[in-house]
Amino acid sequence: MGVLRTWPEHLDPIVKEFSECFDSMERYELLFQYAKRHPTPLLPDEWNDENQVHGCQSRAHVVCLVDDEGGFVLRGGADAQIVQGLMTITAMAVNGMDPSKVAQMEPDYADAMGVRSALTPSRANGFLNMFRRICEEAAMLV
Repeated sequence: MGVLRTWPEHLDPIVKEFSECFDSMERYELLFQYAKRHPTPLLPDEWNDENQVHGCQSRAHVVCLVDDEGGFVLRGGADAQIVQGLMTITAMAVNGMDPSKVAQMEPDYADAMGVRSALTPSRANGFLNMFRRICEEAAMLV
């Protein structure tokens, strides 16, 4: 891929799919498609002040837990399709991983996908706030 991969290998096809997009609009359309595929959604009736991601332009909520096999699980939901798409891809990246590895991850897959540069500054900041929250919660689950 030409980029040093620090994300889980199973995310490579998604990174490649986004990196091959023609422009930002095509990346947004792809994010909208991924928004509908969240593997572990957090439904709006489960949203509350405790699981809200602060500093995000839209309403975004995450719950992090460990499954019976000790794998990390990110449940998330957002009222904006762009944020929901980013959350979906992040869940696809981290679900099943050891929480200690999630706690040490960097969001560089979003750069390799060309997504972070396509976001407005406030959306990019919201994505980083969401990502930091996930890493912090993963560290507490170790």
